[in-house]
Amino acid sequence: MKRWYSLAAASAAVVVGVAGVATDALAQDAAAVAAAAAAAAAAAAAAAPKLDSGDTAWMLVSTALVLMMTIPGLALFYGGMVRKMNVLTMVMQSFAVTCLVTVLWYIVGYSLAFTDGTPYLGGFSRLFLNGMGLDSVSPLAKTIPESVYMMFQMTFAIITPALITGAFADRMKFSAMCIFMALWSLVVYAPIAHWVWGPGGFLGDAGVLDYAGGTVVHINAGVAGLVCALVIGKRRGYGVENFAPHNLVLSVIGASLLWVGWFGFNAGSALTAGTNAGMAMAVTQIATAAAAIAWMFVEWIARGKPSVLGIVSGAVAGLVAITPASGFVDPNGAMIIGLAAGVVCFISATTLKVALGYDDALDAFGVHGVGGFLGALLTGVFAKAAIAGKPAPLGALEGNVAQIWTQLEGIGVTIGYDLVVTFIILKLIDVVIGLRVDPDVEREGLDFNLHGETVK
Repeated sequence: MKRWYSLAAASAAVVVGVAGVATDALAQDAAAVAAAAAAAAAAAAAAAPKLDSGDTAWMLVSTALVLMMTIPGLALFYGGMVRKMNVLTMVMQSFAVTCLVTVLWYIVGYSLAFTDGTPYLGGFSRLFLNGMGLDSVSPLAKTIPESVYMMFQMTFAIITPALITGAFADRMKFSAMCIFMALWSLVVYAPIAHWVWGPGGFLGDAGVLDYAGGTVVHINAGVAGLVCALVIGKRRGYGVENFAPHNLVLSVIGASLLWVGWFGFNAGSALTAGTNAGMAMAVTQIATAAAAIAWMFVEWIARGKPSVLGIVSGAVAGLVAITPASGFVDPNGAMIIGLAAGVVCFISATTLKVALGYDDALDAFGVHGVGGFLGALLTGVFAKAAIAGKPAPLGALEGNVAQIWTQLEGIGVTIGYDLVVTFIILKLIDVVIGLRVDPDVEREGLDFNLHGETVK
C-alpha cells in the first residue's frame, strides 16, 4: 500500500512540476508577445507622419520664394529684354501662366504628378484635391502638411512653362499661348515630374539624380522652347533690325529676384529645415556667383566689354546648372559647375544659335536647356554620398562612374518625350487657330494689338 502511495505522490509531483514549467513557458511566451507588440507599436509610431512646425514654416517661406521667381522675377527679367512695344505682353504671359497653371494643378495636375499610379503617370486620387484635409500628409514629405507640399510643387509647375515664353517672344498669339501652356503642363510637365519625383516614377527608381529640377524644369522648358522657336520661325527682321533690350534695369531687378527666390527652389527641395537645406543654399550661392563671373570674363575677352545683360545671364545660368546638383554636391563641386555653366551657356547663347540659325529670342534653350543638361550631367560626376546622406558611392569621383550613364538616360528620355509631344501640340494648335500673330501686329507691337495697352 505504501508503495502505491509513494507512486501517487511521485506522479503528483511530476504533474505539478510539468504544470509549473508549462506555466513559466506560457508566461515567458506572453511576455515575449507583449514585448514584440510593444516594439511593433513603437516602430509604427516612429514611422507615422509627424508634422514639424520648423519644417512647415521653412516650406511656407520656400513656396513664397519660388512663386516670386515667376511673378515678379521672371516677368521683369523677360520684360526688360524685349523691345518696348512688347514689354506688357511678356509680363502678361508670366502672370497669365501663373493663374492658368494654378487652376489646372488644383484640378488634376498635382494628382497626375504626385500620387500613386503607374511608373509613368500618377492617378486621380487627388482630383480637385479630393481628400486633402487639414491632417493630410504626403508620403513624399512626411513632416509638412500635404497642402504645403502641393503648393510648393505647384510653384515649380508654374515657372517651368513660363520659362518657355522667352523662346517665342514677340510673335505668338496670346490665345495660342494659353492653349499651349494648358496642354503642355498636363501632358508634358506632369508626366515628367512623376517620372523623376513621383511615387514609383521609373526615372527616380532607376537612380536618376535631380534634386530640384535640372531635368524636370530646365531641360524640359529649354527643349520645349527650342521646338517653339523652330516651329514658329524667326522674328520678322531678325538679324537685320535692332532687337536690343529696352530696359535692362528691369532685367537686373528680375534676375536679382530670381537669385533670391532660387533659395526656395533649391534649399526648399530638402523639404526640411535642416542641414541639407543649409548646404543646398550654400552651393547655390557659390555656383551662381562663379557662373556670373565666368560669363562676364569670357564676354569681356571675346567682345572687349563686360555687359550688364551678360553678368545677369551668367548668374541665371549658374542657378540653372546647380539646381539638379544642389542636394548632392559640396562647395568645391558647386564652384566647378558654376564656372562651367558660365562658359558653356555663353557659347550656346551667343554662338550656337547663330551658327544653327534658330531664333531663341531670350535664350530659353541656350541658358535653361543647355545649362540644365550640363548641370544634370555634372551631378553624376560630383555627387557625394556624404552630402546626400547615402551609404554607397554616388558620383563618378567616388567610383560610381555608372551614374553618368544613368544621368544621360534620364536626360535622353526627357528630351525625346518633350520634343515629340511639344511638336505635336504646337502643330495641332497651328492647324486649329494658328500660332503666330499677323505680320502687321508683329511689326507694330503686341502690347497694343493684343492687349490694348502700351508703355509710355
